[in-house]
Amino acid sequence: MPLPNFAYCSDKYQYTMGKSFFQTGRKDRIAVFNLFYRVAPEHNNWAVVSGTEEVIEMIGKLGQEAPDFYEKFLPGDLYKDFREYLSTMKFTGEVYAMREGEIAFPNQPIITVKAPIIEAQVLETPMLCIMNHQMAVATKASRVCRATKHPVSEFGSRRAHGPWAATFGAKAAIIAGCASTSNILTGVMNGVPSTGTMAHSFITSYGSTVEGEHKAFTDYIKTHMGENLILLIDTYDTLKCGILNAIRSFKECGIDDSYPGGYGIRLDSGDLAYLSVKVRNILDEHGLTKCKIFATNGLDEYLITDLEIQGARIDSYGVGDAIATSKAAPCFGGVYKLVQIDDEPVLKRSEDTIKLINPGFQVTYRIFKTDPESETGEIVKADVTCLRGDATAQAIEKGESFTIYDEQDRFKHKTFEAGSYVARPLQAQVIKDGACTAQPHSLTEKAAYFQKNLHSFSPSERRLINPHYSKVDISEELRSLKLGILEKLNKEIAEFSID
Repeated sequence: MPLPNFAYCSDKYQYTMGKSFFQTGRKDRIAVFNLFYRVAPEHNNWAVVSGTEEVIEMIGKLGQEAPDFYEKFLPGDLYKDFREYLSTMKFTGEVYAMREGEIAFPNQPIITVKAPIIEAQVLETPMLCIMNHQMAVATKASRVCRATKHPVSEFGSRRAHGPWAATFGAKAAIIAGCASTSNILTGVMNGVPSTGTMAHSFITSYGSTVEGEHKAFTDYIKTHMGENLILLIDTYDTLKCGILNAIRSFKECGIDDSYPGGYGIRLDSGDLAYLSVKVRNILDEHGLTKCKIFATNGLDEYLITDLEIQGARIDSYGVGDAIATSKAAPCFGGVYKLVQIDDEPVLKRSEDTIKLINPGFQVTYRIFKTDPESETGEIVKADVTCLRGDATAQAIEKGESFTIYDEQDRFKHKTFEAGSYVARPLQAQVIKDGACTAQPHSLTEKAAYFQKNLHSFSPSERRLINPHYSKVDISEELRSLKLGILEKLNKEIAEFSID
């Protein structure tokens, strides 16, 4: 059975609203929607963008189903005309998005859609489905990878929430810093190698004996000669037989520090700090000083940090469900909100302050200053989200002096003098008049882009615990617009009556 069209992985109310837009003649009003998130998971300072490529692909699949497809969820004569419209409704608008591998802060538009309202509205659910999943995984992967200077491999497909989640979650994890993935489909789709060695079942298939373990190791080495060789040594007893059988098999097959393919052992249970030190000593005593120690077993950023504090002798880590399911924070809180209809900025008022959104057609600028001591030669000093074309945006585009104020504390402000900074917009146009205009990037390029972004922030902003929060503001023009709409709305509400 072919895969379904995920443009229609949607909620029914997107289409009940659509019918109203269609029948009241409002379907062609130009709407601007922003996809953003309000709070980063696990007290992060920021989140990692992943998923925009799949969003672009999904948008291109609107209107590719026959009329009888729509009858399955919009049945009856009342929906007949609407179904016929949907069967030919292609996306004709514009989309602006952050690149995959970008670092995004709360309330910044990660994706902006400008299109006839019916086209923009029906994108909400599938777009959020894609972005919330991939950004949850990418942000968690970035945390795990920042816990160590050693490589981290992602291998959580068996715990992921379905094949789609496994495949694209692995992609998101590599963008955010994982050195490799075990998922072969992710590798095939993205032109990168997948990695993997053996499970305990391979060893027990030789019988539950010490000699069976030795035979399993030897056969594995002989059938994978020339490749990277990793032997799993905890099936029976890590120190009393596992490591000894591994050494025995390596030497019998001529594997030593001169072996060009790389070799090592894997620990998957027990006290990993203690065992890694003991195993390292045993390997060194037998002259296998370049044999690597790979560790797995329910790891996350906190356990990895603790292992390294204890002095574990681990060369690389494998992390499964903590990354694949974003286990500690599986629900990423991205939302998709209307911010403008035709030329009128709008917002949703809420008694929950955190749910108050920024209105209008926006763009975010990241402000950098030269810093020879930083890893990238420049350091991020601030982000400012503006109304497109407002006075602040124009000043930034021209390299002129401008001042930003903390939205919550107007006494906190920062002036950037002309010539003292460089800036770049974080959102680029990826769809114009319904056609994709995005520049393609390989998975390797996306991962490199994330690393460059990451190291443009100070170490204090990259730390896992109590990070220093970056300066992220909105322009004075956007703030004034927001307050003006609220004041007008509050006045109307105060005076409203049906008597």
